Amino acid sequence: MPLANPRLLNFFAFLVCASLLAFGLYLEHAEGLEPCPLCVVQRIEFIGVGLTCLIAALHGPQRLGRRIYAAVTLLFAAAGIASAGRQIWLQGLPADQLPTCLPSLDYMLEALPFQEIIRMVLHGTADCAEVTWTLLGLSIPEWSLLAFAATALLALLQLLRRD
Repeated sequence: MPLANPRLLNFFAFLVCASLLAFGLYLEHAEGLEPCPLCVVQRIEFIGVGLTCLIAALHGPQRLGRRIYAAVTLLFAAAGIASAGRQIWLQGLPADQLPTCLPSLDYMLEALPFQEIIRMVLHGTADCAEVTWTLLGLSIPEWSLLAFAATALLALLQLLRRD
């Protein structure tokens, strides 16, 4: 069975990412849920996946180009799987084993080297372990993990397609 048109698949993936980002902004601004550091990282990864898919959909490359776009999408999705997985792991830890909370981003930018800020943000904090919202029993990072896994699967299909 042949796969759907690569441009349509990429545009669909872009729409999914844009919808997820819009919903995250809704939760932040309308519902008052502040994103933790790992949530921000996952947003950046969704932006990476979405923009790569949008460019691929607009460009409509041939076989080699499709594979390059699929590989870049797969890298962003894999990073998203890792950060969502880390946050899910943090949510499962007992309270006494959680990492400490981070200082404000403004303070970190003034006081710490950039590499240290990135390391601290990617490590996660106690804020990242708090489950503030669920849908059908799944938390936000669990939904993110599912979306990143679906995107990774789509990218793998694009990467391995023969036409």
